[in-house]
Amino acid sequence: MPARRLSMRKICELLRLQAEGLSVRQMSESLGVPRSTVADYLHRIERAGVSWPLPEGTAEAALVERLFGPEAGQRARRPTPDWAVIHGERKRPGVTLQLLWLEYKQATPEGYQYTQFCEYYKRWRAQLDPVLRQTHTAGERVFVDYAGHTMPVVDRQTGDIHEAQIFVGTLGASHYIYTEATWTQRLPDWIGAHGRMYQDFGGVPALTVPDNLKAGVRHACYYEPDLNPTYQDLATHYGTVVLPTRVAHPRDKAKVETGVQLVEHWCLAPLRNHTFFSLAELNRALRSQCEALNARPFQKLPGTRRQLLETLERPALKPLPATAFEYAEWKKARVNIDYHIQVDGHLYSVPYALVRQEVDVRLSAKTVEVLHRGKRVAAHRRSQLRGRFTTEPGHRPKAHRQHLEWTPSRLIRWGTSSGSHTGRLVQAILESKPHPEQGYRTCLGLISLARRYGAERLDAACARALRSGTLRYRSVKSILEHSLDRLPPEDQQTVLALPAAHAHLRGPDYYATLASE
Repeated sequence: MPARRLSMRKICELLRLQAEGLSVRQMSESLGVPRSTVADYLHRIERAGVSWPLPEGTAEAALVERLFGPEAGQRARRPTPDWAVIHGERKRPGVTLQLLWLEYKQATPEGYQYTQFCEYYKRWRAQLDPVLRQTHTAGERVFVDYAGHTMPVVDRQTGDIHEAQIFVGTLGASHYIYTEATWTQRLPDWIGAHGRMYQDFGGVPALTVPDNLKAGVRHACYYEPDLNPTYQDLATHYGTVVLPTRVAHPRDKAKVETGVQLVEHWCLAPLRNHTFFSLAELNRALRSQCEALNARPFQKLPGTRRQLLETLERPALKPLPATAFEYAEWKKARVNIDYHIQVDGHLYSVPYALVRQEVDVRLSAKTVEVLHRGKRVAAHRRSQLRGRFTTEPGHRPKAHRQHLEWTPSRLIRWGTSSGSHTGRLVQAILESKPHPEQGYRTCLGLISLARRYGAERLDAACARALRSGTLRYRSVKSILEHSLDRLPPEDQQTVLALPAAHAHLRGPDYYATLASE
């Protein structure tokens, strides 16, 4: 046996070159094999009486048998596996080449041994397109990215053109492609596209492999990439693991790179002369083009992307969750001294013990959740009113809660129960303020004076304050401190009546005399 076995093609080429009269050295250089191998084959060819051209229909096994004997011919007649089927089976979870070889040997005991089996499969796989050389287990990975090309969308009213971004997701095993247009590459569009992609797949892959897009990865790091909290929430909800690619390593996401090229060639290019007036219109056209792409047969593999999705990939995907993902953003906030945080111009309360501490805020469309060290400490209904307060009574200190338990009607009822003049003064104080709450402190001061001096004296002091037109706590307190409330009513105010005419009044005649002088 020669040191190197030549293929049927090279044996035929060697016969042709021999017939052309080339030397051993020239044939060696042309075939790219050692001269010793060429010399050995020429010797066997001469001994077997083989010449060029070969008879039509000559089989490789028959030629090998003439050159190397019956035993070699038998080996050449070994059943060849269907490598496309082997390649497809390898994508199933847990299926290895060794298992496939054992099944092959059980069906054809005279077949290749394990080493030859692996070698021939490797040669067959090397003939495929680069995108199909990678072996991914079914249901394991989806690769996601945005295409470099955009699609223009025209505003029908203004004529302005907005460049829509093209999101692409490619499943690893079936090569099935999902695409859609979004207005931007920002976080809301990025998260929404993922959810719709999983729905289109009919399940969720174990791994979601994005590029280091800022919407999804806040800090790109080889060892510990820092995911956006919202993206992490999406992964938790769908039960997938986000595994960003390494920076500047396009081979990590070769699958989606090829998927992007296919989308650009087979989905975007055919629509280049169409004018779209809405994102929904563009997405309908993209969906039609992508369905056609997924239905196109592979060039070097049996079947289509759609068939592989339904028969191979989808059964291995994780089931979709019962509820859709609720989009929420995360922010940092510091608790003010009034135990409120400000979010989009609105103020929400948190427990007063967290004053001056930093908290995490999760904002959904309807709720605002506040977390401290991973534990939820407050939850409110989201409000769009800027400058307003949303306060949970239990978040206030005890003293503040007691203070705010008083209302205008309760304060007036208390004042009336203490005395008619006290009730009138309380009502006058509350009505004099733009907001009744601004008079609460004054009224609470009157309550403290009632506890100190008694309701009767306070009512008399309030009567004196009403007659003098003063509505201040300090005035009532001064009246009580100086015991002015105990003076008889007639002595509390002295009225001096002056005559209508007296000597000190100057009439018009006085000024007329001054003018004549």
